[in-house]
Amino acid sequence: MSAILITCALTGSIHTPSMSPHLPVTADEIVAQGLDAAEAGAAILHLHARDPETGRPSADPRHFMGFLPRLKAGTDAVLNLSTGGSAVMSLAERLAAPKAAAPEMCSLNMGTMNFALYPMAERIADWQHDWEKPFLEGSDDLVFKNTPRDIASVLHQMGAERGARFEFECYDAGHIAMLAHFAERGLVEPPFFVQFVFGVLGGMDAHPDNLNHMVRTADRLLGDDYAFSVLAAGRHQMRFAAMAAAMGGHVRVGLEDSLTIGPGQLAPSNAAQVEKVRRIVEELGRTPASPAEARALLGLKGAAATAIP
Repeated sequence: MSAILITCALTGSIHTPSMSPHLPVTADEIVAQGLDAAEAGAAILHLHARDPETGRPSADPRHFMGFLPRLKAGTDAVLNLSTGGSAVMSLAERLAAPKAAAPEMCSLNMGTMNFALYPMAERIADWQHDWEKPFLEGSDDLVFKNTPRDIASVLHQMGAERGARFEFECYDAGHIAMLAHFAERGLVEPPFFVQFVFGVLGGMDAHPDNLNHMVRTADRLLGDDYAFSVLAAGRHQMRFAAMAAAMGGHVRVGLEDSLTIGPGQLAPSNAAQVEKVRRIVEELGRTPASPAEARALLGLKGAAATAIP
């Protein structure tokens, strides 16, 4: 396959404002960086919200609606809302904004796991906000809850009721087996868009053997009815993107996943990462897919069918 989907995850809920001045926090910043990332070649924008005053991850639909209508008006890129939110949020909180927006696409974490961010706290000396350090340090006793009942609830509320398709986030091989289980139950239908996640402490480490194993496992359990994408945290981001592109997969970049553009160098924007990964994949003979191609590949309902004004 020549066409390659580039997803850009703009802000996420892992990094904190003290880690980079370039992390978008306010609605204006998310809109500006989202439009630039789409212009640079991202067909899909993966979206979280933050409290504009503190930069803290937010599940408040008002914070999402501060940027969703402007992104919809300003770009044809697919708007993909997180249902993972933050590991400290309840499922009801995580679903509040996606339910209100009824997007074309949303993410879905395929298993409960440890989600350890605390090593990041050791790298920061000056904190902008009093919530940041406890948020990171407290993750040494944090379980990111995504039980089979939770997954079934998201599939029903976002898929069956609102017509969204999913970015199935798989942090380990067992998460692919869980996706196959729900397919066997008839609660989700192909084509599946599977996001392999590497480098989060609690999930798979970023090693090429693990990528090969995930592809073999998906081939065995999902057959020909899936496409895979790869994201890798931190310094592994571009290396794993190159491997995924060479293997016929798709790629995800963005400041949610990595704050750097090279060794010891902060990325000045999300668009800078999109531009870099675009150069990489084009050198490998792949062509960045347009939003229209992304919708056709993933079977999306179209922007007009969402509840985003």
